[in-house]
Amino acid sequence: MFKKVPHTYVIIFGLIVLAAVSTWFVPAGEFIREAQTTESGKIIDGIVPGSYHNVEQAPQTWQIMSAFFKGFQKAPGIIAFLLILGGAFWILNETKAIDMGVQSFLKYSNRLEKFRFLKFIGVNNLIIILIMIMFSAFGAIFGMSEETIAFVVIFVPLAISMGYDSIVGVCMCFLAAGLGFAGCILNPFTLGIAQDIAGIKMFSGIEYRLVIWVIITAIGITYVLWYAKKIKKNPTKSIMFEDDNYWRHNQTTANELEPSKANGGTWLSYILSSITIIAYTVYVGLNPQLFSGGYSTYIFLLVLTIIFVGFGYKMVKKSVQMFCLFILIFTIIYLIVGVMMFEWGFVHIAALFFTMAIVSGLALGKDASEISKLFIDGAKDMLSAALVVGLASGIIIILEDGKIIDTFLNWVASSINGSGKVGALSLMYGFQSILNAIITSGTAKAAMLMPMFREIATMVGIPLQSAVTAFHIGDGFTNLITPTSGVLIGVLGIARIPYAKWVKWSWKFILAMVILGWILLIPTVLIELPGF
Repeated sequence: MFKKVPHTYVIIFGLIVLAAVSTWFVPAGEFIREAQTTESGKIIDGIVPGSYHNVEQAPQTWQIMSAFFKGFQKAPGIIAFLLILGGAFWILNETKAIDMGVQSFLKYSNRLEKFRFLKFIGVNNLIIILIMIMFSAFGAIFGMSEETIAFVVIFVPLAISMGYDSIVGVCMCFLAAGLGFAGCILNPFTLGIAQDIAGIKMFSGIEYRLVIWVIITAIGITYVLWYAKKIKKNPTKSIMFEDDNYWRHNQTTANELEPSKANGGTWLSYILSSITIIAYTVYVGLNPQLFSGGYSTYIFLLVLTIIFVGFGYKMVKKSVQMFCLFILIFTIIYLIVGVMMFEWGFVHIAALFFTMAIVSGLALGKDASEISKLFIDGAKDMLSAALVVGLASGIIIILEDGKIIDTFLNWVASSINGSGKVGALSLMYGFQSILNAIITSGTAKAAMLMPMFREIATMVGIPLQSAVTAFHIGDGFTNLITPTSGVLIGVLGIARIPYAKWVKWSWKFILAMVILGWILLIPTVLIELPGF
């Protein structure tokens, strides 16, 4: 049994109060900010180094009670995304496609045990390894973060069905992507912008960054495998044992399900979705400015369309569940393609999952009113997580309105000067790790910190590449635990993991990874490395 921990709302509201109290004692100050154009043409709101000045104190009092409201105003995108995602997956869950898909996958994977080599490794272990490598690569290459929210509803049931807990399911996608985000091989949103501001060749130094990514990912996977083995042996050791009854009940129900034959709504859903995808493919072909990478990108999209139309017909012939599972798989494929090739954001991804909701509802044979009711039920189920995102954003609101964020930045800049190469780099890394609790956007932190890090690195004699590396490693690990991260709160909300339990499970591992990140950072100033 675990000791009773405060509700997530209580923890976050306590942090809001703590932030408000600090505005009474921490001197208020600001840097001058101006629009700056990087070498690649990006316009950022950058700090002017040396421009810090004190301003009138702005202690926060009654604003504690308005922080919740302002928090909603600050993070409307992720809140709306969570509600739409909740509604979409509620409708998809009504079809039982995911449950049946997981059961079919496990039945197939169990057959692989007949191969001696796979039996030695363990098929379940191999599944965890491959999924975590894939998501870590996504995080390292294009900065996958928010997108992991959509995968939780797939991997948590999978983990439960494999005999693990919901934490293992979250680790397979969210934790893996976070580790890759810290490794940061080619992420344009953090590494690309940071290097651009630092004035060095974009994506240079990739050789050592690959080493960093491999080490971080390997250790992360090893830890998750160790934990998964422990839970498999004795499920009651899981901090989520009782909470996971919800998922275990769904798993039991899935074993009793029988596939449903396609109805008129299923065929209508297939026809309408096929026409839509064909029309979109034609539209993109007539407007080549919409995609990057030349016509090879378009050919890839065209192939996807042909596959959808051809295989979609076969899936409809099999069952409603197979077709809905097929829709989910293609939704995820389009999500990845859209993010990587078409630079999609929250608006596009939300529209994609909203479309999935309508298509799945039609396939189930529901009319418009029934689909609406199901969607509302799903949004209600996700409301708690959305409320936490708004409340957590209130912490940042208090610190910003209290004008003390820049004071912390200035203190760090002053502390770094004269501390030596290793000391200065360590302070940069430590401060970036802490700043994640206040500002979760990697792009925003790059615009804010890199002009300062660039000046300090030049004064101390640190390679600019080292300063960039301190930035992107520091931008990864603590994002996996800070309550101000809307992505983390969204992931935990869908997985039904209380924030306090996630902290209790993860803090030792994340602390170890922070220390590992610091160890990997030191060689960048002590030995000669390619690109540094």
